[in-house]
Amino acid sequence: MRKIEHIGIAVKNLEVSNLVFEKLFGAAPYKSEEVASEGVNTSFFRNGPNKIELLEATNPESPIAKFIEKKGEGIHHVAFDVEDIIAEIARLKSEGFVILNEIPKKGADNKLVAFLHPKSTNGVLIELCQEIS
Repeated sequence: MRKIEHIGIAVKNLEVSNLVFEKLFGAAPYKSEEVASEGVNTSFFRNGPNKIELLEATNPESPIAKFIEKKGEGIHHVAFDVEDIIAEIARLKSEGFVILNEIPKKGADNKLVAFLHPKSTNGVLIELCQEIS
């Protein structure tokens, strides 16, 4: 893992939350997109070298909708940039981490992604991200 790629924040209303973060950072999101496979709409903000991803559920069965129902709005995951997501999945699996999707899938912001189950990471959902070339 080379660096924190972004922090994901679950929100009930992306439009309202975008306004909050625009005021906070003094800039509009640099990117917004739907990730249909995850049932979310996303917005990305930059703050210096850091990125924040806001995630709004597009349907009541999406992981974000279920997260908000249980825990309310807030930090959903921490994503780490990796050079080789396949190798990193294998390494982490061999270390005993529970991998939620052993085959990476296309995520937001031109990334291949995979997740580690929070029960194996002290309650924190971890996302691995590799830039798609």
